[in-house]
Amino acid sequence: MNRFLLIVFLSFTFSQAQNISSPDEFLGYELGTEFTRHHEVVDYYRHLAAQDPERVQLLEYGQTNERRPLLLAFISARENIQNLEQIRKAHVKATEGGEPAGKAIVWLSYNVHGNESVSTEASMLTIYDLLTKKAEFLENTVVIIDPCINPDGRDRYSNWYNQYKNSPHQVDPNSKEHHEGWWSGRSNHYMFDLNRDWAWLTQVESQQRLKVYNKWLPHIHADFHEQGVNNPYFFAPAAEPYHEVITPFQRDFQKTIGKNHAKYFDKNGWFYFTKEVFDLFYPSYGDTYPTYNGAIGMTYEQGGSGRAGLGIITANGDTLTLKDRISHHYTTGISTVEVASKNAITLNEEFKKFYERKDFNYKNYVLKGNPDHLKSLGKLLSQHEISYGFVPEKTTVKGLMYSSGQNGTLTADNNTMVVSTQQKKGTMVKVLFEPNAKLSDSLTYDITAWSLPYAYGLNAVATSANVPVVPSLQKEKTTKNLKKDFYGFVTDWNSLEDVKFLSHLLQQKVRVRTSYAPFTIAGKSFKPGSLIITAADNPQVKDLDAVLNQAKDRFQKELTEVSSGFVDSGKDFGSRYVQMIKSPKIAVLSGEPTSTLRFGEIWHFFEQQINFPITVLDSGYFDRINLASYDILILPDGRYGNHFNETRLKNLKKWVANGGKLIAMGNAIKGIAGEHGFKIKTKKKEKDSTASKLRVHKNGQREAMKNAITGAIFKAKVDHTHPLAYGYGTDYYSLKLGNSSFEYLDSGNAVYLETNTAPVSGFAGGLAQKAIANTLIFGAENHGRGQIVYMVDNPLFRGFWENGKLFFANALFMVN
Repeated sequence: MNRFLLIVFLSFTFSQAQNISSPDEFLGYELGTEFTRHHEVVDYYRHLAAQDPERVQLLEYGQTNERRPLLLAFISARENIQNLEQIRKAHVKATEGGEPAGKAIVWLSYNVHGNESVSTEASMLTIYDLLTKKAEFLENTVVIIDPCINPDGRDRYSNWYNQYKNSPHQVDPNSKEHHEGWWSGRSNHYMFDLNRDWAWLTQVESQQRLKVYNKWLPHIHADFHEQGVNNPYFFAPAAEPYHEVITPFQRDFQKTIGKNHAKYFDKNGWFYFTKEVFDLFYPSYGDTYPTYNGAIGMTYEQGGSGRAGLGIITANGDTLTLKDRISHHYTTGISTVEVASKNAITLNEEFKKFYERKDFNYKNYVLKGNPDHLKSLGKLLSQHEISYGFVPEKTTVKGLMYSSGQNGTLTADNNTMVVSTQQKKGTMVKVLFEPNAKLSDSLTYDITAWSLPYAYGLNAVATSANVPVVPSLQKEKTTKNLKKDFYGFVTDWNSLEDVKFLSHLLQQKVRVRTSYAPFTIAGKSFKPGSLIITAADNPQVKDLDAVLNQAKDRFQKELTEVSSGFVDSGKDFGSRYVQMIKSPKIAVLSGEPTSTLRFGEIWHFFEQQINFPITVLDSGYFDRINLASYDILILPDGRYGNHFNETRLKNLKKWVANGGKLIAMGNAIKGIAGEHGFKIKTKKKEKDSTASKLRVHKNGQREAMKNAITGAIFKAKVDHTHPLAYGYGTDYYSLKLGNSSFEYLDSGNAVYLETNTAPVSGFAGGLAQKAIANTLIFGAENHGRGQIVYMVDNPLFRGFWENGKLFFANALFMVN
């Protein structure tokens, strides 16, 4: 830009900037002296859009569970905003070989963790200065700002802090204002970690955000976070392991951005670190998911988080203030846009190259199995704009079998799904479906296995061959309306859709039976767990036929009409092997010592997945609860320690003995075991006979990995005759998050590991593999007239392990 044009540009920009207020002016206080509530943040962004509409556009892309708006701000030079849709279309066209728009697209995401609250404050200063002092960066750059991904969590934190802070604020780290309670502001309404939900899309915030993200597919995505108060700032480049699909350019450009940040941090004397801790592997983060979609995806981590408040004394004796934290995040945000502006042409060229067809080893992933699981997987793929099809006719596909880890063949038919890597989102397909992601380093920040065929319990083959594909041949099931006069109906039980169907009927006061033995009737065979609905059981339900018609259509269920309870083979409907399914009154423990994330998974499962009521009990008043009011008590995973003392265990055992059902998950099992607890026993771990008594200090972390399981998948055996395993076959792929292990029960071992404990996917240390040999995964045992269900592994982990959810439902409705 020559000198005359620069003067004209700056003059025009200055006249525009006069119309907008700074954050300090608009809010009425200096940024960093208060925590801004979400509605005030929204008001400020709306002010900018109203006062400078030629350079700022707002998009409300959705709402949270608590009805707070989710907002995006698009900012750029006037001409770019006028042609925003044309720029977007040209940019996305580059993914299909078209010429790029030439503009750099930068997406800045703030406050995905609600109590990492500085980033939203920094976003307001960043957008203001981009429109004023740094407006030249907008000439060839479109900046998309999400000021708060997690408004529910942010307001939870800011309201808590404003309630408990001293006036003036207290920097002593022992003060109450630096210690959030059990339900911190980190998570969203359902206590999910939104930074681990990009790929799985279980939460409304993620689902709504991704619709817009896929429309833009930015060149750069920066995700602003906070970490412990004593840590210096972290920015790119990331740590190993990098997933192998990450391109050399993506690696190198992380360094380019990091060096630019370092220039400013060095000038100010601020400390920082790179290439440590925060890797680029697990696909569901705000840095990795964009990376696998062609962006330079990065995490920025400022020390502080929910402990720092407006100011805190660190371990070094320094005082870290909110103003300091804002300055650091502001600097990396502006620096990111600056680097993008200076490298717009290169970013466009390399983005186009990223989407050129790649020669992946596996061209297709072919999946066969439960139609409901395939349908659920198809829904997820569609949300990611990943295309898939079905095999047009019966054929044989050769390749790597997921079930054996060996080459073999799968007989495919027109109900067999095919997902190809030869498509725009091919890189994402490889990452989500590959049998075992390649690890360059076993020291990782998160789980190391997530392969969707295992998560959805599907028979699968990864093949290098081309497979003929047609659009879905599956159609919505259309069945005739049920007649008014009938004896009864039978339907199967093998997926979450069946659980939703049962839950709906129970909420409609329909009485439903299940068979604990296989049977044949009306020319069809039914497995244990199948649902039986008879008119004789339901005289209290008005218009039973209409209720069933509505339910079968809503949940796409096939109901087989039967004219008698006299079966062709098996047990008749009046047999003791056919029992009424109780509509249980369920309570879930919350508060210390449970994990908020694990509690949230249970809460979300009931309310958002199967729509069944639960009562949430807090540990603070648990001792005053009359447990006799409840049929089931669920203890989520957590840090129980000695929470269940001798008195509490005595009361718990008495309640179970009187007919209660206790579901203990993860470390809750240890909390109720032992001398005064239930009979389950922790497996004793063998000592490492190969370990040297002399240990090199620097090798300590790697030595510890021998005992670690970092989210790996294991092939387990299933006793599918046990009610806890109804609807399953003989094998189950379990996602194991640690090396906790328990001995087999005397009876009731529904899912378990035998001697072969090498993971089929992911990392597990050698000693950890030995520790989990011949151990329980899911089981149940009687205690008096009641039962205890043990769930060592988590079937509801992050809401995406689809094939585990039926085990949890069986624990609720089938174990009797």
